[in-house]
Amino acid sequence: MFISGGSHGLPLFYCSFYGENMNETRKIIIDCDPGIDDALALLLALKSPEVEVLGITTTAGNTTLAQSTDNAAKVLELAGRQDVPIYRGSDRPLVITGRGAEDTHGSDGLGDIGLQKSEIQIHDGAVDFILDTLREHPAGDVSVIAIGPLSNIARALRRDPETMRRMKELMIMGGAYKSHGNCTPVAEFNVWFDPHAAAEVFENLGRPITMTGLDVTRQVVMTPNLLQMIRSFDNPLGTTIHDMMQFYQDFHWKAERTLGCVVNDPLAIAAFIRPELVRGDELYFKVVTEGDAEGMTMGDPQGILGKAPNVKALTRVDSKGFMRVLLGRLFPEDIEDIDLILNNPIYGVYPDIKDKEHE
Repeated sequence: MFISGGSHGLPLFYCSFYGENMNETRKIIIDCDPGIDDALALLLALKSPEVEVLGITTTAGNTTLAQSTDNAAKVLELAGRQDVPIYRGSDRPLVITGRGAEDTHGSDGLGDIGLQKSEIQIHDGAVDFILDTLREHPAGDVSVIAIGPLSNIARALRRDPETMRRMKELMIMGGAYKSHGNCTPVAEFNVWFDPHAAAEVFENLGRPITMTGLDVTRQVVMTPNLLQMIRSFDNPLGTTIHDMMQFYQDFHWKAERTLGCVVNDPLAIAAFIRPELVRGDELYFKVVTEGDAEGMTMGDPQGILGKAPNVKALTRVDSKGFMRVLLGRLFPEDIEDIDLILNNPIYGVYPDIKDKEHE
């Protein structure tokens, strides 16, 4: 549902988390670079009936292409979803030299907890898979959720822009609108890793793009209390997630003095399957590709550049509602305990979303 408002009459969208469930199962491709928070995002998607994951494509980003691909396979094993195909993609950005995030995710990308290597078969050709899948399904039937650098998406767009416009929409985790960066003063990591890819996708895709950026992901923190709750479930998946997230939590404390860890990528999945969780603005964004502001997603809320909106930038989220979706899907048998903790002010209740402009 859209509510009028925002800068210069641009639409502002928001619905309560407690709205109706969507009955339609939507087909998606997940493009990713696992990554601790990517692993959580994959688990959330694989355990959500609202979406059918047609395949997973991998790219370099949080770690090398080889490691991110291995990690995607490990997550499929954890989820018991060995049926979902994995396609290996870009091993480097379009133009610049590759970067990494071992300080954030560990040398193996999953917190260095020693997960056993998967024997799932890996396929080559992520770009081919994306394009073939879009051709094989009716136009507007398949969406892409990209929670890593946009290298695969940009390469597919370069190869066959007409086919790429058959996708229904592109949901990304990346960028920042009014928030500061997390790897430079102004840049978010996924865009900064391959700014030229993001620039080309923003300018040329011609399909709806939703940006789940740092403005909203910094509003969803997996607190130490929640991590301890997950550990207390005495569930093998919970133990793995707890151990993996400990590395992530330690990084967030050292880097940003955040008590807990920001769970970026799962929010992009949740915003796709439960759009009533979020709200934001539609406006024109340009990606800076050089200089000190390299990787910045520069928004134009006042329309100074005179260009039509090309991105829907999320700005607010029902944090408690999101966490209930994430934890409830991962641990459905423990939903009563999850609600007990989320709703108890002793443990730090997430504030309900409020629209100050429309109170």
